[in-house]
Amino acid sequence: MVDLSTSIAGVHLPNLLFNASGVCCQTTDDLKQMQDSASGSLITKSATCAQREGNPSPRYVPLPTGSINSMGLPNEGYQYYLDYAKSYDYSSPKPLFISLSGLSLAENKTMCEAFVAAKLPCVLEINFSCPNVPGKPQLGYDMEAMEAALNTLAPILRQPFGIKLPPYFDIAHFDAAAAIFNKFDDLAYVTCINSVGNGLAIDFETETALIKPKDGFGGLGGFMVLNTALANVNAFHRRLPTKKVIGVGGVTSGKEVFLHVLAGASAVQIGTTLKEEGPAVFARILKELEEIMEKKGYTSLEDFRGKVKTL
Repeated sequence: MVDLSTSIAGVHLPNLLFNASGVCCQTTDDLKQMQDSASGSLITKSATCAQREGNPSPRYVPLPTGSINSMGLPNEGYQYYLDYAKSYDYSSPKPLFISLSGLSLAENKTMCEAFVAAKLPCVLEINFSCPNVPGKPQLGYDMEAMEAALNTLAPILRQPFGIKLPPYFDIAHFDAAAAIFNKFDDLAYVTCINSVGNGLAIDFETETALIKPKDGFGGLGGFMVLNTALANVNAFHRRLPTKKVIGVGGVTSGKEVFLHVLAGASAVQIGTTLKEEGPAVFARILKELEEIMEKKGYTSLEDFRGKVKTL
């Protein structure tokens, strides 16, 4: 038997898999499916202060090698997820992660203050990979604004928390972001990556964009982003020696989970494949991962985590 347990932000997960925020997590019914699944944890939909309908449909379309989406942060508003967190059964072996994605720093401050005041044992994750101020890049691409946000939020949280990151494509950006993250002791982990932004999928027959928002531009996910995800996981694993990395992107089977751990991930989230297959995907992929580890002679994740060889 192999041990698939792990820990993030000081909490124990019976296994390393859970949903990527944005999939199977918007309503209590969605979250009940996650609770009933074989996942090791669950995370809520990224919340804004007010409820949002999100962008017009079609806003998500599966592709032969993944998916494209421009959801527009549909969510029930942070009070909905705060109420859920208050009612959550914390005797469950699955820890609860709460994703917050304010449309401004003030929104994030308000939401963090509300969750801290509730004194709940859930883990907060701030999403820095959604558009923030109109006309500005995602917060994760604005190093000064990201550091300013952490300078504001970390003293409010005063507990282990995480941040969700967009994909970075330049070594200098890995270095700059890591230098910021290493300044904050309570920043316990980073989750990478969010979708690869602003792809365009076109129907060959109709010569039309496949999704409606943003003239068809949307985030790419699924298998096609695996290698970008692995690079980001490994880059931050190397640069954040006292923090952990949650890998997300490109997981269709146990093999990709194994690669994420090999690159340095302590836990792995599933998005597009969960959206397409439903929560039964966790049992399948855990079984595949166990078989891979047994075949390779590994008995725990620590046996190979971060141990990718280079030429």
